[in-house]
Amino acid sequence: MRYGEMKKILVTGGAGFLGSHLCERLLAQGHEILCVDNLFTGSRRNIAHLLDDSRFEFLRHDVTFPLYVEVDEIYNLACPASPIHYQFDPVQTTKTSVIGAINMLGLAKRLKAKILQASTSEVYGDPEIHPQPEEYWGRVNPIGFRSCYDEGKRCAETLFFDYRRQHGMAVKVVRIFNTYGPRMHPNDGRVVSNLIVQALKGEAITIYGDGSQTRSFCYADDLIDAMIKMMATDRDVVGPINIGNPEEFTIIELAKLVVELTNSSSRLIFNDLPPDDPKQRRPDITRARNLLGWAPRVDLREGLTKTISYFDALLTEQRHTISTRS
Repeated sequence: MRYGEMKKILVTGGAGFLGSHLCERLLAQGHEILCVDNLFTGSRRNIAHLLDDSRFEFLRHDVTFPLYVEVDEIYNLACPASPIHYQFDPVQTTKTSVIGAINMLGLAKRLKAKILQASTSEVYGDPEIHPQPEEYWGRVNPIGFRSCYDEGKRCAETLFFDYRRQHGMAVKVVRIFNTYGPRMHPNDGRVVSNLIVQALKGEAITIYGDGSQTRSFCYADDLIDAMIKMMATDRDVVGPINIGNPEEFTIIELAKLVVELTNSSSRLIFNDLPPDDPKQRRPDITRARNLLGWAPRVDLREGLTKTISYFDALLTEQRHTISTRS
């Protein structure tokens, strides 16, 4: 496949938060997109603006079942990514990561297609090394409430590397750190969406623990840039490669910034920290800088402003719908 030539690209989890942004970007580059999603956490709303494009096709399908299609490249993003959703059915979460990876790798093997795995910073668990480089093997509880996601993603990485070693396949693995932006699910329990929705509604803002735990927040557009750059590398660039914003913020800092940007009167309340919740999370992106020529460009204030606008419009629409029905 020559560089710049139109490709048929499969995006699993394509109706989700990140998947929909990826589909949109790939369409803008002139490719044909097959978006596959079982709509457990994804939404038709996220891809509604793409459905009339003749180069875009949506297929409702669960990746734990084989898929027989013809494509040139595969981005495997299918898996619920927030604790509320992946803990709802933990067995299915593990199956999605592991069996889904097996099915997509089998498809890529048959088609001789390049395939990218959207892994996660959760493979590092509650890390003892900070920031986290790709060489760090992690500190993960294999039997905890988060294990279905953490260990499922770790096993998926194992499968990708074993398929490469055993079958000589062109695989790519990226580890995604906290990402936010428009089309996040308003009830997914993730910290950015939680804080924004609570602030816009004037509700008390929930902080888990004392708020001193840190996270690094990458805006969706930056993350999609990195994924596409990774897919475009030659077959010797496999990864894993960390993708995230190395700027680190405490949850208290994030909450105060959200309150400021929403002009909210919400007060902060503190609850117990969930089990196995990591105290620190920050990517070492040296590999991404060197191999992809990539670094995030959108700072937290700018990204939050755009994300708040999205949630404000969404909540306004929901209120209007409720009042109309009444």
